[in-house]
Amino acid sequence: MKLYFKQKVFSLRQRTSITDEYGNQVFNAVGEISIGRRMHLYDNNNNEVAFIQQRLMRLLPRFSVYIGNTHVTDIVKEFKFFKNDYHLEGIDWKINGSVMAHDYTIESGGRYIASIHKHWMTWGDSFEIDINDGEDIVLALAVIIAIDCVIDCSQSNN
Repeated sequence: MKLYFKQKVFSLRQRTSITDEYGNQVFNAVGEISIGRRMHLYDNNNNEVAFIQQRLMRLLPRFSVYIGNTHVTDIVKEFKFFKNDYHLEGIDWKINGSVMAHDYTIESGGRYIASIHKHWMTWGDSFEIDINDGEDIVLALAVIIAIDCVIDCSQSNN
């Protein structure tokens, strides 16, 4: 399934529509002002399907992903010289490619889960997400949102 959004989705107090390849709204991502960053992912019926929350009191950015009331994974930025590296705790998904350029894939045991690609020659930032058929769309989208939260948090701390 291909999903699209424009501009930087993941900033405080921002509401952004995530559409399918036909322009139909599928999800809404909504930022919340609080201590630490929080993002909510809603379906078309305005039901919260995922929640992303910054874990505070950490040296490096870390965000937790919840599906329903269940904690599924943490996205963690690792400290490495001359390289930004991110990993997921709690699930066996691996991130490959350039996260900072928004051009990466998520895989599990060689199986393609999803990819995100930034379109550079557009008015404002525009992103395409491709989630493999049969994969959990909400989880994949929530993980991608959380990765972007980590990136945004890392850049704002510099």
